Amino acid sequence: MYAREGVRWVWLLDPDARVLEIYSLTEGRGWRISAIYRDNALVRAEPFDAIELDLAVLWT
Repeated sequence: MYAREGVRWVWLLDPDARVLEIYSLTEGRGWRISAIYRDNALVRAEPFDAIELDLAVLWT
Protein backbone atom coordinates (compact mmCIF):
# COMPACT_ATOMS: atom_id res chain seq x y z
CA MET A 1 0.00 0.00 0.00
CA TYR A 2 2.71 2.52 0.94
CA ALA A 3 4.82 1.72 -2.12
CA ARG A 4 1.79 1.95 -4.39
CA GLU A 5 1.08 5.45 -3.06
CA GLY A 6 4.66 6.61 -3.58
CA VAL A 7 5.87 6.58 0.02
CA ARG A 8 9.64 6.10 -0.23
CA TRP A 9 10.62 5.92 3.45
CA VAL A 10 9.13 4.14 6.46
CA TRP A 11 10.31 4.63 10.02
CA LEU A 12 9.21 1.93 12.46
CA LEU A 13 9.61 2.59 16.18
CA ASP A 14 9.50 -0.15 18.79
CA PRO A 15 9.46 1.61 22.17
CA ASP A 16 9.64 -1.65 24.14
CA ALA A 17 12.83 -2.72 22.36
CA ARG A 18 14.04 0.90 22.04
CA VAL A 19 14.70 0.46 18.34
CA LEU A 20 14.14 2.60 15.25
CA GLU A 21 14.21 0.76 11.91
CA ILE A 22 14.30 2.80 8.72
CA TYR A 23 13.21 1.23 5.44
CA SER A 24 13.58 2.67 1.95
CA LEU A 25 11.77 1.73 -1.23
CA THR A 26 14.06 0.51 -4.00
CA GLU A 27 13.31 0.32 -7.71
CA GLY A 28 11.94 -3.13 -8.50
CA ARG A 29 13.18 -4.69 -5.25
CA GLY A 30 10.65 -3.50 -2.72
CA TRP A 31 11.57 -2.41 0.79
CA ARG A 32 15.07 -2.68 2.24
CA ILE A 33 16.41 -1.82 5.68
CA SER A 34 18.41 1.38 5.37
CA ALA A 35 19.39 1.69 9.03
CA ILE A 36 18.73 0.42 12.53
CA TYR A 37 19.24 2.65 15.57
CA ARG A 38 19.05 1.54 19.18
CA ASP A 39 18.78 2.98 22.66
CA ASN A 40 20.03 6.57 22.93
CA ALA A 41 21.39 6.99 19.41
CA LEU A 42 21.49 10.35 17.70
CA VAL A 43 19.84 9.92 14.31
CA ARG A 44 20.21 11.81 11.04
CA ALA A 45 18.39 9.81 8.41
CA GLU A 46 16.58 10.44 5.16
CA PRO A 47 14.25 12.06 4.45
CA PHE A 48 14.75 14.12 7.62
CA ASP A 49 18.56 14.19 7.60
CA ALA A 50 18.62 17.99 7.99
CA ILE A 51 17.76 17.52 11.67
CA GLU A 52 19.17 15.32 14.42
CA LEU A 53 16.77 13.18 16.44
CA ASP A 54 17.79 12.08 19.93
CA LEU A 55 16.11 8.72 20.51
CA ALA A 56 16.56 9.07 24.28
CA VAL A 57 13.78 11.67 24.22
CA LEU A 58 11.35 9.10 22.81
CA TRP A 59 12.01 6.46 25.45
CA THR A 60 11.53 8.67 28.52
